[in-house]
Amino acid sequence: MTKTQQLHNYTLRQGDNCLILGQRLAEWCGHGPVLEQDIALTNISLDLIGQTRNYYQYAAQMNEEGKNEDDLAFLRDSLDYYNLLLVEQPNGDFAHTITRQYLFDVFHFHFLSQLCSSKDEQLSAIAHKSIKEVGYHRRWSSQWVLRLGDGTNESHSRMQVALDSLWKYAFEALEPDDLDLQMSEAGLGVDLDKIKKVCRQEVLDHLKKATLQIPQHGSGQVGGKTGKHTEHLGYILAEMQYMQRTYPGAKW
Repeated sequence: MTKTQQLHNYTLRQGDNCLILGQRLAEWCGHGPVLEQDIALTNISLDLIGQTRNYYQYAAQMNEEGKNEDDLAFLRDSLDYYNLLLVEQPNGDFAHTITRQYLFDVFHFHFLSQLCSSKDEQLSAIAHKSIKEVGYHRRWSSQWVLRLGDGTNESHSRMQVALDSLWKYAFEALEPDDLDLQMSEAGLGVDLDKIKKVCRQEVLDHLKKATLQIPQHGSGQVGGKTGKHTEHLGYILAEMQYMQRTYPGAKW
């Protein structure tokens, strides 16, 4: 794999995370528990879709097959997506959505903080542009973890169920694969070892503050970075890509 292909795939990976989570959150539009949080979820979704476009536009410039950002979003199969397993998990109830969001936001914030120093000017620019939005996402989801975890018996119970369900996907993002290592060594990507400890500790401390019990089963489920996904991604793509695949090449 050439250096350009490595950079292309690394960029695509970050865009895939944002796209799939943004699509998941968009499912809440009109269905939020209260109007204010319905709007908040939709706005976070829009932030992520905007970040997706920045990554995909850059990836398209390096794509050897001449694919544009729409092709990358709508005309790939599930095996060609490299998002984390966490972000493709179903919304479930509000507690599941909040837990999933918080676990991703902590990683995403610290990841972008490091990506700002990338030797690649475009990746650095995307990170600088995105981190303010992601800082808000992290504050919002962390506040809801506290509010629900240390809230009523019902909210606490639902948060614990959500945490138990999602915990196996919690830290896949922090486990480097060959591409992560290559990009880090080149000074283009993030050294995950530098953020692993702080991310884990932040999550553990915050969950303890929210009176939630850390699940005893492992948190080492991996596969998304190499295109190995849960069944849920296929359903997301079937809905998201329906129009483009039913009417290929359609112009609006």
